[in-house]
Amino acid sequence: MSKHILIVEDEESIVTLLKYNFEKNGFQVSIAMDGKTAYHKAVHGKFDLIVLDLMLPEMDGLEVCKQLRQSKIVTPILMLTAKEEEFDKVIGLELGADDYLTKPFSPREVIARIRAILRRVHNDKEIVEKVKAPLFKITIGDLEIYPENHEIYLKGKSIELTQKEYELILYLANHQDKVLTRDQMLNAIWNFDFVGDTRIVDVHISHLREKIEAETKKPEYIKTIRGFGYKLEAPVTHEELS
Repeated sequence: MSKHILIVEDEESIVTLLKYNFEKNGFQVSIAMDGKTAYHKAVHGKFDLIVLDLMLPEMDGLEVCKQLRQSKIVTPILMLTAKEEEFDKVIGLELGADDYLTKPFSPREVIARIRAILRRVHNDKEIVEKVKAPLFKITIGDLEIYPENHEIYLKGKSIELTQKEYELILYLANHQDKVLTRDQMLNAIWNFDFVGDTRIVDVHISHLREKIEAETKKPEYIKTIRGFGYKLEAPVTHEELS
């Protein structure tokens, strides 16, 4: 069954280029040329991926992305931007975009990014389906992570995480006590290389610490390993110290 992609772009020439290449590669295509229409279609339709331009009439791409994630729409988003500023890229990813491309780009590159995102989504679903226990959980200290329903609790209290924050802590939890580099986390969670720019990882680690650490400057769970990266470990108990 072909994957259904929503193209959100107000430049007709780019829409024509993307639509032609997507359909040539076996994708089903729908189009929205402004932010409000895109939001409505994404909420009420069923898509496998959204290609979302940053600069749009009615509602810009960042706001569309933000509102979709707030509405619990988890459809993967590939964001298109004509801007080179790092700020735009980081903010877009923080709001829930899965990847981004800077204009101008080649149709071949767009297809490659889309296939990479769809592969990751498929692999994530397979991992969840293989978990047979109805209440399977990962326990690390007072943290309880439930991969099946994307929930995390600290001392029995539910912690609200963004999609990327959840994916990041789950990845760390699946490699408990192992030091992970920023590049490893970028490739695993965002599926592309920032070419040495790893600030997006640090931003998300900081947000996670704000939500699960008693003292962000003295983290007990997510430890910084200087010169290498981060690792997730259970806090040392008083009994272990004595």
